[in-house]
Amino acid sequence: MAIRHSNATYRLIRRLKSVGLYAAVAVVMVYILFPYYWAIVTSTRSAQAIYGFSLLPSLDLTNYVQLFSNAVFIGALVNSIIVALASTMIALAIGILAAYGFGRLHFAAGRYLLIAVLMISVFPQVVVLSGMFEVIGWLRLYNSPGALVVSYLILTLPFTTWILTSFIRDLPVELEEAALIDGCSRLRILTHVLLPLMWPAIASTGLLAFILSWNEFLFALTFILTDENRTVPVAIGLLTGSSRYEVPYGLLMAASVTVTLPLLALVLIFQRKIVAGLTTGAVKG
Repeated sequence: MAIRHSNATYRLIRRLKSVGLYAAVAVVMVYILFPYYWAIVTSTRSAQAIYGFSLLPSLDLTNYVQLFSNAVFIGALVNSIIVALASTMIALAIGILAAYGFGRLHFAAGRYLLIAVLMISVFPQVVVLSGMFEVIGWLRLYNSPGALVVSYLILTLPFTTWILTSFIRDLPVELEEAALIDGCSRLRILTHVLLPLMWPAIASTGLLAFILSWNEFLFALTFILTDENRTVPVAIGLLTGSSRYEVPYGLLMAASVTVTLPLLALVLIFQRKIVAGLTTGAVKG
């Protein structure tokens, strides 16, 4: 009898733990996802109904029609795609070469240079803003998409270099040694031997670098003056109503949903590659 009572108590405790775990996961998921859902709900409401409380969307697409009729927003969307893609591709190209140098070419100052690269990403953007302003002026790129591509490298390049270096260090050295015996150059080893193995890390770092460039606001606000060169975050921030005191919340939420949902879809699709690329090299066996 005592054993039965003990087993029943043990099963009850396990069920309570399971219920508590699922409840905690549900609370966390609601906390994370509810702001996005509420943005979708708000984006489907008119200005008169926006202050009413309802958890269901009204299925009114007026805000989206108005948004996609805005030539400035469409141009900003195109600019963001171009700038984010360009900065990501350049950061990956330079980052792969730098990661190979840090991961395979052993030299005295390599460790300290890698730490210096990481330290660059620690500084807040506002600290380097004045210096980047001088660089952009010297390159004569002010008020052009090229200014954003150059400035975004200071955000994406340290990140891609650090992650790809960890990945390369985890690859088997025997592959490279065999290629060297066969007479391959360092560049050929990188492009034909290591690069095919690096696609999970390249996909994860590239996607995260793209998101970082896509969401950047401070450099885009500082280095761009005209509407035809603005990116999406600044264009959303400059959306106004018919008067200075009227804030078009529905239109702002429609713009936010339009910009955010594709990124969420990409992250959900490539989440396994992101985790695999970021965790490879973290544990040494």
